[in-house]
Amino acid sequence: MIRVVFNPTARGDKARQVRELLSQLASTTGGTPVALHPTTGPGTATDIAREAVDAGCSILVAAGGDGTVNEVVNGLATARDGLASTALGILPLGTVNVFAKELGIPAELRAAWNVLSGSGRRTLDLPFVQPRNRPGEEAPPRRYFAQMAGAGLDSLALKKVRWELKKKTGQFAYLWACVEALWAPRPQIHLKTAGLSLVAPLVAVGNGRFYGGRFPVFPKAQLDDGQLDVTVLRRATLFSLSRVFIALQRDRLITGADALCLQTDALTLDASDGTPWHVEGDPMGPLPISIGLLPKALKVVVP
Repeated sequence: MIRVVFNPTARGDKARQVRELLSQLASTTGGTPVALHPTTGPGTATDIAREAVDAGCSILVAAGGDGTVNEVVNGLATARDGLASTALGILPLGTVNVFAKELGIPAELRAAWNVLSGSGRRTLDLPFVQPRNRPGEEAPPRRYFAQMAGAGLDSLALKKVRWELKKKTGQFAYLWACVEALWAPRPQIHLKTAGLSLVAPLVAVGNGRFYGGRFPVFPKAQLDDGQLDVTVLRRATLFSLSRVFIALQRDRLITGADALCLQTDALTLDASDGTPWHVEGDPMGPLPISIGLLPKALKVVVP
């Protein structure tokens, strides 16, 4: 059984056309039952994913952007035996689709659908964020992520992204939000991991190589090596960020002086000013958090 969790807001006002195309594709599976499940709001993809696992779904498809993928992954990870019994499929319908690009899943919808009928499978590490509870409070639930998380300047920029500009310009909306964030006071993120403690304006944590599209922010990352890749910006000025951007274009970030790239299996992030953290580009709550991973826990359908 294949179930498709479909984000009706993906690709803006083209939701009806996308749903009609999904319905057409669902009729070409050669007898394998396919069910479409539209989300109705933030967080509902997670609930749909849990119900699909309970119903015996073998492939659960996230049709949307990286946010939809993240919600489905969290449903799989929190359902009983969800990670063991069900594989994640992806139909990239969002603005950036970083995880799909990491896996080599085609951007064209029909080609991405054909991947679901193939035999390609990978078992990937599954990182998670554990928010810290305050004294006397119950610990908040883990938030799992497939591709990336972090805190600092990028989290502040994500809160400034304008939906209208995003619909018109795509990734440019994120770049403009970053420029706006530079006018605000710089975050001071305290990072601690085994043998290292430092303060920086931005800390990005990756499972794969890419961030924000095809920018290789995590040059050494592999999706199944049991390690988190961490990139720390040492400073956040327009000049230093310009150098970082050029280094990313040349895939030479690791050799520059503006960023520190390291690997670890666990770390903590804190800030005294309540700086927010994010997963897959969606802003979450304030720091502090701990980040770890489950080695080779997530089954994914790949080309």
